Amino acid sequence: MTPDEPTLSSPLQTDAHFRLLVETVEDYAIFLLDARGHVATWNNGAQRIKGYDACEIVGRHFSVFYPREDVETGKPQHELDAAARAGRIEDEGWRVRKDGTRFWANVVVTALHDANGKLIGFAKVTRDLTDRLRLAELQHARDLSAHVQAALENERASIARELHDDLGQQLAALKMQIATLGNAAARPPRADIQPIEAQIDTIIASVRRIAAGLRPPVLDDLGLFAAIEWLVNDFRRRYGIEIALVIEGEEIEFGAAASTSVFRLVQEALTNVARHAEASEVRIVIGCTAAHCTLRIEDNGRGATLGKRDPSAFGLLGMGERVRQLGGVIVFHSRPGEGFRIDVTLPLSAMMSDGRA
Repeated sequence: MTPDEPTLSSPLQTDAHFRLLVETVEDYAIFLLDARGHVATWNNGAQRIKGYDACEIVGRHFSVFYPREDVETGKPQHELDAAARAGRIEDEGWRVRKDGTRFWANVVVTALHDANGKLIGFAKVTRDLTDRLRLAELQHARDLSAHVQAALENERASIARELHDDLGQQLAALKMQIATLGNAAARPPRADIQPIEAQIDTIIASVRRIAAGLRPPVLDDLGLFAAIEWLVNDFRRRYGIEIALVIEGEEIEFGAAASTSVFRLVQEALTNVARHAEASEVRIVIGCTAAHCTLRIEDNGRGATLGKRDPSAFGLLGMGERVRQLGGVIVFHSRPGEGFRIDVTLPLSAMMSDGRA
């Protein structure tokens, strides 16, 4: 280095490096405004975030970056006035790109003064936070979904108890009263009472089946594997579908919410088979290792084109959300004419907790 060569600490070199830093930064829009709010400088980050080339935007008023409703309420000028009074302001809100699309921005406006204290302009730094906002909204939606599912399960359990304990008992009492009347009266003869009793028996059976479908008592009394066995037997009887159930290993003491979610996964899968698959055979395999629980449900039905809208798509979305809430992974495999397979992997830690990953 020669004595005449500038060092990094010289004002000339420091200024050049600072300008280079500002101009090359792409994650932030960094630019200057004059005292009236017109764009005076433009960096690469501003071009990337807002979409304007420097030749298109320098000299224009910065209100062009604001939505029309904000411009009409005078928000751009209010922000400059606030920055001039306080020295600096920070704001988050919607901003507008050159192509008219909106993005969620964090904006810092700093007032600039000369040596005499006169306002000469503003430095403006903008960061695009749209992805962060979307993630926050998605997490909120997922939290809300989990809350709704929990509330739905509680409501199902309440309705199931009402059907089984209240309506079921009333029907049983009605049957007993009819039997008593039939035995006590000479007419109508006993034979006339029997069809009514048979109809009440059918109604009682239906009430019990509906109540069990809402919330099977076996799930709370005997656990997940027993509830799935009950569910499989019920589907065999109702739809005449051959279902092979393989449970590998012993059942672990799963959390109530996790047990409910897995039970609903199997229930939804079997419902889709009965409604849409046109299958004659289904195979369900459940097993747990030291770290994971796995569930596979496959049928020999007509299959589907994955990604295409079909009547079962909403049910598949619900299954995916249940698995996500348990911190697991769900994969669908299918082609037209080749059946449908669902593979689920769940972390054992989530299965043994309250069910929320």
